[in-house]
Amino acid sequence: MAKAKEHYFDITAKLDFMEMKNAIEQVKKEVANRFDFKGVMVEVELNDKAKVLTLSSSSDSKIDALKDIVISKMIKRELSPKSLEEIKQDGISGGNVKVTYKIVDSIEKDEAKKIVKAIKDMKIKVTPSIQGDEVRVSGKKLDDLQAVIREVRKLDLKAPLSFGNFK
Repeated sequence: MAKAKEHYFDITAKLDFMEMKNAIEQVKKEVANRFDFKGVMVEVELNDKAKVLTLSSSSDSKIDALKDIVISKMIKRELSPKSLEEIKQDGISGGNVKVTYKIVDSIEKDEAKKIVKAIKDMKIKVTPSIQGDEVRVSGKKLDDLQAVIREVRKLDLKAPLSFGNFK
């Protein structure tokens, strides 16, 4: 008798940096053409090595408008706004404001543990395991794995989760 095949998938929080760069280029183009930003100091800087996005402008309201533009461009490119976590806001020269965002592209240990606990609490025959900054879930029934995906999506986590590598 053949043994039932084991299926699995990975839960990750990877961000496509090429898409993020494209979104930031679109933000710069839109800001250059918007009337409300004419003659206003605006800087949008993505440092993909340090995984940091900085927005600088003349006021809090301009920063808010800039962040809204960034988020709308991210959503159009199917990037989760949860990828941006504000880490600090500074006043800079000339009364300008600078906001720094950390780009979240991995699942932190605490969140990985929360995911594993939620999966185990479902009491179905699947095996979650933390592998570095991702969680692998394996089981014999595809229906069980799909139920896990639905359940994990309901969790309120900081990381923008993606489900892949379905085998």
